[in-house]
Amino acid sequence: MTRRVTLLFLAALLPLLAGAGQAQAVGYRYWSFWERDGGAWTYATVGPSLVRPADGSVQGFRFSVSGDSGDAAEPRGTASFDEICAKTPQKDGSKRVALVVDFGTPADAPSGEKPPAVRTACAQVPRDASTAEALASVAKPLRYDSSAMLCAIEGYPAKGCGEQVALDKDADSSGARDDTSGRDSAQDSAQEGDGSGPSVGLIAGAAVVVALGAAAVWQVRRRA
Repeated sequence: MTRRVTLLFLAALLPLLAGAGQAQAVGYRYWSFWERDGGAWTYATVGPSLVRPADGSVQGFRFSVSGDSGDAAEPRGTASFDEICAKTPQKDGSKRVALVVDFGTPADAPSGEKPPAVRTACAQVPRDASTAEALASVAKPLRYDSSAMLCAIEGYPAKGCGEQVALDKDADSSGARDDTSGRDSAQDSAQEGDGSGPSVGLIAGAAVVVALGAAAVWQVRRRA
């Protein structure tokens, strides 16, 4: 009888313990910077202000939600440098940089905003210009935060910069992602256990199961 009660207790406890490992994943909504070599995009390891692309380069920007660079969405489209800069003749003392600006999907857009269509542009800039300067020449206004993080291209998004969002939220019928954007919301969700371990409710529930199981075993032993 004691063995049976113990097994029932473990069966009730295991689902709660399993749930403890299923912490809610979080990501960030931001503009990522990419460089293209041939037909492949590579996530840039430094910011656009530090890159000085050569004439004929293709550089890209993508607005999306991702947890890290490993799962970041790359710019869409296959337009080559020759296609993007076909109508921009070469000039002495300058270089041409093909830019792909992908504003992302409705699922990654901040609440109440609609992403513009993907666009390309050929920036003709001085030979020592950075990618950031090339972007500024064709896609104003740009918005940066106090740490020089790129927050908006052509005014999109209207507000926010690298805010934390939940990655496992279901999209609604319009394709917009339910988010917990904003640093205050991120702090609230962290307190509720979305990425820092099991929640208080889960721990309390497990404690109740343990107490009930122990009481049942004690009762059986007492009657024996």
